[in-house]
Amino acid sequence: MKTQYYTASSLDGFLATEDDSLDWLFPLGSLTESSYPGFIAQVGALAMGSATYEWMVRNADAVKQETGAAWPYAQPAWVFSSRQLPRIEGADVRFVSGDVQPVLASMRAAAGDRNIWIVGGGDLAGQFHDAGLLDEVIVQIGSATLGRGKPLLPRRLLSPVLQLQSVQQMGTGMAELRYTVCKAPQPGN
Repeated sequence: MKTQYYTASSLDGFLATEDDSLDWLFPLGSLTESSYPGFIAQVGALAMGSATYEWMVRNADAVKQETGAAWPYAQPAWVFSSRQLPRIEGADVRFVSGDVQPVLASMRAAAGDRNIWIVGGGDLAGQFHDAGLLDEVIVQIGSATLGRGKPLLPRRLLSPVLQLQSVQQMGTGMAELRYTVCKAPQPGN
């Protein structure tokens, strides 16, 4: 089982625009032509930040049109938020707040032998990294620049923390980079 941050980013390192729009991403490729179908088949639980969840709420109709359901995930999701958020009908969502470390045990129990997907955003993935819980970063880099917006991973991670495992071209608009996160040795090991 791995805890994976699987996401898409602009060439200049942004997940979304400053107002949380993903409109820049959709013209660059199709989910069915990406690694997503194989990836999601190995996922047993999701971790999601409040901005990502709120994007799902705001875009429920478009998501339903694209995927057939306003909530396209069969897996349970833990949404990290410090405020009250609306529920999406049919979604198996557990709202939590605070540190990611104590929540991971229940996520692992739900995932079984499958992976945990940190859907977004970048700060939530950073919190998992800071707690030593992030195993892999899979980022699809799009052939677009945003100039500013929501950063991919608002942390300073210098080599050898991220070790590149593979690079794959996906059509003419995307390239996927897979990194293993090297963990610092724990005291006493």
